[in-house]
Amino acid sequence: MIQAQTVQFLSALKENNNKPWFDTNRKTYETAKKNFAEVVQELIKSIEKFDKDIEETQLEAKNCTFRINRDVRFSKNKDPYKTNFGASFNKGGKKANSAGYYLHIDSNQCFMAGGIWMPEPEYLRKIRVEIDYNFDEFKNILKADDFKNTFTNGLDRESSTVRPPKGYDETNPAIELIKLKSFTASSVMDSKEILKPNFTDTVLAGFKAMQPYIAFLNRAIEG
Repeated sequence: MIQAQTVQFLSALKENNNKPWFDTNRKTYETAKKNFAEVVQELIKSIEKFDKDIEETQLEAKNCTFRINRDVRFSKNKDPYKTNFGASFNKGGKKANSAGYYLHIDSNQCFMAGGIWMPEPEYLRKIRVEIDYNFDEFKNILKADDFKNTFTNGLDRESSTVRPPKGYDETNPAIELIKLKSFTASSVMDSKEILKPNFTDTVLAGFKAMQPYIAFLNRAIEG
């Protein structure tokens, strides 16, 4: 489980996002990092039980967790560190161009999510074709009780084309999904949830509900 000291470190980092403070508190960071890695490793072992792609990839925590250092080269925000821990459970690892599961924790809230964010054009084309050809199957995945009850807002809609993509028109029954440029869904949890002993069970239940969705997207990409 996530330890209280891990959340406390992330909270303190928000107030002291600078290198001198971080260097002074590096041991605390290393302890928090280790705690998160242990949770990630536990999640990997459990995801392997219902997702063969993850099992075959033989992931380790280091393949999934993201660095805490921010890339500030092209950002107006020059804070050197992220104030959260994040992990992506993807077929092939966090750097793979595949759909997968994601966990994000910080001192205010955490969320679990999954799918594929802003896929490259060829993958986006393939996903749209798969949805168009297998719309009933895709609808049923999104309408499944476990999926709906966990990801109550459905797919995230913040990134979408105004007009139908080339080759599609407004009369297509799947057009609102085909217009999407990212295919993700997320579920926010209160910060108090992070410290509960059953936290990983809650996350795993959400990931399991998302597995058919992940499989559909990866089938499209690989097709």
